[in-house]
This record gives sequence, structure tokens and C-alpha cells, in this order.
Amino acid sequence: MGQTGTKMRILITNDDGINAPGLETLTAIATELAGPSGEVWTVAPAFEQSGVAHCISYVHPTLIAEMGPRRFAAEGTPADCVLAAIGDVMKDNPPDLVLSGVNRGNNSGENVMYSGTIGGAMEAALQGLPAIALSQYMGQRTAALADPFEAARIHGPRLIRQLLDRADWNADQDFRLFYNINFPACDAAGVKGVRVAPQGRRRGIGFGVEPYHAPNGRRFLWVMGGSQTAPGTPDSDVDANMRDYISVTPMRPDLTCHASLAGLRGALEEG
Repeated sequence: MGQTGTKMRILITNDDGINAPGLETLTAIATELAGPSGEVWTVAPAFEQSGVAHCISYVHPTLIAEMGPRRFAAEGTPADCVLAAIGDVMKDNPPDLVLSGVNRGNNSGENVMYSGTIGGAMEAALQGLPAIALSQYMGQRTAALADPFEAARIHGPRLIRQLLDRADWNADQDFRLFYNINFPACDAAGVKGVRVAPQGRRRGIGFGVEPYHAPNGRRFLWVMGGSQTAPGTPDSDVDANMRDYISVTPMRPDLTCHASLAGLRGALEEG
């Protein structure tokens, strides 16, 4: 892309909500990237939208309110927020870059498939815009920090500049690439480096439900996540984060298993 050093219009969103601390971190990152002559626009969910993935509000309208200069809250998902920005708030001057995050908690491994942070970046890519999702792994070491997003705040701007200058943004003409960055659960000084890694999976870990009975006798189910410190696929994003590396994963909105196409064609195609 090579846009660093030029005036940039950056859109930021998240899934933790417009008042989330991680969005404050992303605002600082975006402001540094945009520079004194650039612009940072915020269109973020009015309330927390964690776990909504790439959901859009297709069957009901999205209420949007201006909270301040270039700052808007939408009663919708991160993908809704991107659509609201492109189709309304920034319609006449679309953003040069979309940043989604900084999520409170990692979006590596199987978490990718549930993540609203990823969903915001994915929608931007589907709209033809460069997009990056950013998430901060949380753990015992970050809990002891005055700023648990320190690793993302310190290392984020430089890494994003490198992606903008050096990464592949146009290899797939049908599904534009976007990038998923996860910062490890340590302070900025503890980060060992950067690893470009595929999406992995924590072995034996998945989401489940926990029954709960309310005082009125009604039964509810809480969705529960698994351990975030379980071993992951070797050399994957999970593995890199657990070893205190920042992970960078190129992604695209295409769920096709391309490795299986040839065999399946041979087995099923006729005529």
C-alpha cells in the first residue's frame, strides 16, 4: 500500500463497545499512524458485541448517534459499524484503512470464528478496504500492569506501518486479504518479536454452556469459553502468543478448503 507518511483517514471500530479501554488504545495507535494532518473516525457499537462474529443486523435498522467530533455509536455489530461508516458517516470520503480492536482478550485459534473484532475487519475487506484486527491476550501478567494493553499500544504502530508498506493486500481479486494481529499476555518489554503464523487451535478446547437457575425459577444457559492457556497447534498463532511473540495472520473471507477441491471433484463431479 505504501500509505505511511501520507495523510490518512482511518476508521476504528471494535466489539467491546465504544467505552472500552481497548478502543482508547486503538485511538492512540490510529492517531499516531494518521499523523497531525490525518483523521481518525470512530464508529463503534454502543454496547458490547463480543462473540457476534461477522453478524449484520439484516432484519432491523441500526440506530446511530454522534457522540462527538468524528465519533459515532451504533446499536449494532462491528460489521454494522463498518457498513454505517462506509454507507453513511464517511460516505463522501471513505477511509484509507480500517482498524478493529484492540480486543480485550486474544482472537487467535478457534476464537477467530466467533470474534466480532475479526468480523469488523472482514466486512471492511469485503468492502474493498485495507483492514487489520488487533487483540490483546490477557493473563496473570497483564492483570498486574497499570495498562494491560501496553504491548499493543507500544508495538502496534510500528507493526501496522510495516504491514502497510510490505504486506500483500491484493493477491486475491475476489476476496481481499486482511490481517489479524494478536499481542501476547506480557508487558511491552517482554515481547520477544513477531511471528507470521497460520490460525491454530487449542487442543481439546471449545465453547460450552453452563446452566443457571434464576431466583424466579427460570433456567438460563451461560455460554462458557475454554482455557486460553491450553497448548495450541505448533507454530500457529496460539503457539506464538503463548511463547510471548506477536502473531500476524493473513486472512480472507473465504471458508473454502482448497486442498479438498481436487479430490472431491474426482469423487463427485459428473457430466
